[in-house]
Amino acid sequence: MRSGRYRRSRRSRGRSKSQGSRRPARRYGRSGAGWRSRWLVLALATLVVAALLWLFFDPAALQEEGRYAVVGQPSVSADFIDRVLDAYDSPAAGKGQALYADGLTYHIDPVYALAFFLEESRFGTAGVARVTRSLGNIRALPGQASYAGYRRYISWEEGFADWYRLIADEYVARGLITVDQIVPVYAPAADNNDVAAYVRTIKLAVDTWRAGRLLV
Repeated sequence: MRSGRYRRSRRSRGRSKSQGSRRPARRYGRSGAGWRSRWLVLALATLVVAALLWLFFDPAALQEEGRYAVVGQPSVSADFIDRVLDAYDSPAAGKGQALYADGLTYHIDPVYALAFFLEESRFGTAGVARVTRSLGNIRALPGQASYAGYRRYISWEEGFADWYRLIADEYVARGLITVDQIVPVYAPAADNNDVAAYVRTIKLAVDTWRAGRLLV
C-alpha cells in the first residue's frame, strides 16, 4: 500500500511538472505571435503612409520648389542688375549696387528683389510705383508716408531696403522662404491677384537672368 501510494504520488507530481512546463511555452508562443502581428500591421501602415505622401507630395515638385528659395548669396551681379534696369528703361537705373548690397545685408538673393520689381511695376515704369518709388507696392501702415494706400519713399534706395526688410522679417522669419510659399501671402488671391501667374513670372525672370539673358 505504501508502494502504491508512493507510485500515485510520483505520477501526480510528474503530471504537475509536465503541465507546468507546457503552459509557459504556450503562453510564450501566443505572445510572440502577437508581437509579430503588431509589427506586420505597423509595417503595412508605414507603407500606406509612404504611398500617400508620394501621391500628394511629388518629390520632383518639392525639389523644383526648393530651387526658388529666396535666401542665399547673390546669383547675379550688381552690374548685371544695372543692365536689366537699363534694358527696361527703369527710373531706378543705376541703382544696381544698392539693390545688390541690400541683398547681402539681409541674406536674400537680389535676383528675387529684381523679379518682384518686374512683376509689381515693370521696374517702376507702371502703376503707383512711378510716384511711390516702391519696389514691391507695399501697403502703408498708419502714420507712414503714402500714396493711394501704398508706402511712399524719398528714394529708390529707401524702397529697396524696406522691401528686403519686409521679406526678411515677415516671411523668412516665419519659415516662408520659397517663391511658392511667399507669393500667396504677399499677393493673395483675395486681392484679385492671379497667384499662379505671379509665381510663374517670378520663376521665369529668375531663370532668365541666371542664364545671363536680360529680357524676360
